[in-house]
Formats: sequence, structure tokens, C-alpha cells
Amino acid sequence: MSTAAEAAFAKGLEGVVAGETTICSIEQGGLYYRGYEIHDLSRNATFEEVAHVLLVGHKPSPSELAAFKAELVSERALPAPVIDFLKSSGPWLKSGHAVPMDVLRTAVSILGHLDKDCQDNSAAANLRKAKRLLAKTPTIIGHMQNVIDGKPIVGQEKGGDPSLDHAANLLYMMTGAKAPAEYARCIDVSLILYAEHDFNASTFACRVIAGTLSDMHGAVTGGIAALKGPLHGGANEAAMEMLKEIRTFIEAGKGSVEDFMKKAFVEKRKLMGFGHRVYKNGDHRAPILGGLGREIARKQGPGQLKWFEIGDEVQKIMLRDKNIHPNVDFPCGMTYFVMGIPVPQYTPIFVAARMSGWCAHIMEQHANNRIIRPLSMYTGHPTRKWN
Repeated sequence: MSTAAEAAFAKGLEGVVAGETTICSIEQGGLYYRGYEIHDLSRNATFEEVAHVLLVGHKPSPSELAAFKAELVSERALPAPVIDFLKSSGPWLKSGHAVPMDVLRTAVSILGHLDKDCQDNSAAANLRKAKRLLAKTPTIIGHMQNVIDGKPIVGQEKGGDPSLDHAANLLYMMTGAKAPAEYARCIDVSLILYAEHDFNASTFACRVIAGTLSDMHGAVTGGIAALKGPLHGGANEAAMEMLKEIRTFIEAGKGSVEDFMKKAFVEKRKLMGFGHRVYKNGDHRAPILGGLGREIARKQGPGQLKWFEIGDEVQKIMLRDKNIHPNVDFPCGMTYFVMGIPVPQYTPIFVAARMSGWCAHIMEQHANNRIIRPLSMYTGHPTRKWN
């Protein structure tokens, strides 16, 4: 490897510009989806509007939004083979041989076999597939949770309740009950916050796969596999499990949050929900979701608010001792938990949001493609002879 190549090496591609995009911009001062700042979107937009911006490319007019929402509703129901697969997944999920992200990954892959546009990478076909995937992902999650709970599948014929918006219908399918408006809005905002985030690991995986001119379902399946990891999408689940461990530690009389954190630092534990490769001064999304979750917990009483109080202490210690800010996964864990969402479904819900961003990037890659093929720096054995 040449000296120039060695100088260009960046472990994990840190700091390397790997491509161009018109979809998202991550800056120290803000996060932007096609020019719209995340605080503005979380206050004033719905997830369906944001998904339209990402997939279609512009803010929808009222008539465009109505048509877009109607199309999503019409595509919610799952084909019979996918439902059969989900019903068969119960033993794997209950045994621990599979987790919801594994089942979701396979269900999306099966959808590819059943989509008449699967092998067509044209812009029009890709947009149709993107809408179907966006509509069907929450249905997969809802039906899967019904199977885990051993209950009848909710809304099988129509993929839920056609009168409910995207976020509210997701909660409805998981539980069979219509969620309070406050819960639905909180999930809607979380979907907006998780919808898109530049060339993150899963999105980059999607673009690498799409760059070979593979199909959208294949690329998205790869994205789900990448998102599963605890260093990426699985961090929200791991963050909540850590908070549960801290609370148990305190309530067992073993010590304080400070004591737990000191022990964790000595043991060099990886504390999930903190730090970010790009953001150096904190994740813009974290306080938005944390504020919504805290208000829900406050209304539920001291027992639920305690999660956020513990979280506050953890954040202060991490900032004081390590100068590391929380990312959006940290408040996400607490927020979903106080709404009663099962922890193993946190990352699948992330998929329901990021599906919009992934599909936008796949379409952008297909529209202006060059296969993604970086170099590597060989560090193995020097040249040697076989005989």
C-alpha cells in the first residue's frame, strides 16, 4: 500500500466523504431533511408529511397529502404468506433463537417475492415499492407483537384501522386498543426524528447494495440487518436495559447512580445511548423526544418519572466525567418504556421510521449510480512462497 493510501486511511471511514445527497444534512447546528430543520418538522409536521418530503422530494399540498395517506392506508394489509410466516415465528421469538428484528428482516424479504415491481429499478417502480414498504412495516410489527402475546392478530384484513394515522395505527395494531392522542403524537414525532440521518451505517449499507443495481427489497433487508446491531439501532433497547439495571441496583440498596457509573467506568463498560460519530455538542433530536417522554411520565406519576430522573443523573455524570452527550436513543428508551412498548420492539419501530429515509437513498443511488467500491489497507503476512 502506498504512502498516499496510508495517509488517506480512516478507520470506520471516519471523516471520509463517501458520496453526495440532496436528502439530508447533518450539521453541528442542526439536522435538515431536504432543507427543513428537525425542530421545525417535529413541531409542525406529521410523519406522513415528512415521508412525502423524503420520498417524493417536496412538501405536499393538502391534496397531495390526502392522496399519499390514502395510498399508504390502501397498502397496509399484508399478503397471506407473510402473515403465515409471522404466525409461525412465535416459537423462535419465545425461545430467544430470534428477536423481532430478525423476524422483521425476513418478512420484508418475503414481501420482495410477492411484489410485482420487485425486479424493476425504475424511478416509478421504486416509488411504488417505497410506499408499500412504508405502509406494511408497521403492520408487520403489530402482527408480530400479537403473535408474541399469544393474541389474535389485530386488523388483519386491512392492516389495522383505516381511520387512524400512521403512528396511531402502529400502536393500535400492537395492542388492539386506540392509544391516547398524546401517545400517538409522541410516536409520530419519534418517527420523524428517526426517519433519516445521512450516511449512517444502515443507510450506507442500503446504498452499497443498491449501488450494485440490486433491488429495493434486497437493499432494505440489508439495512435492517445493519440497524439490528447494538452500536446502531439496537442502542435504544440497550439503553433501556441499562437504565433498568441501574434502577434495580439502587432499589436493591447497592448504591446510587454515581456508584453504578463509577463501577461501570472501572469495568470499561460500553454505556449505550451516548456519543455520536458526527455530533460533537449533542444530538439535536434527544431533547425533543426526551421532553415528550418526560411529560407522559410526569402525568403517570413518580414511579414512571423516576426513569427520567435516573436518566438525568446518568447524563450529568457522562458529561462531567467523559464529556459525552446523549444521543436520541437514550431518551427513546425511556419514552417508549413509559408508554408500555415492549423493549424488543424499539428497533423495529426505528425501522418503521427509517424505511422512508432508506428508500429515498436507494432511489437516489439508482438515479445517479456508481458502484461503491472503496480500497483497503493490507496488514497481513508479506509475500511468501507456497513451496
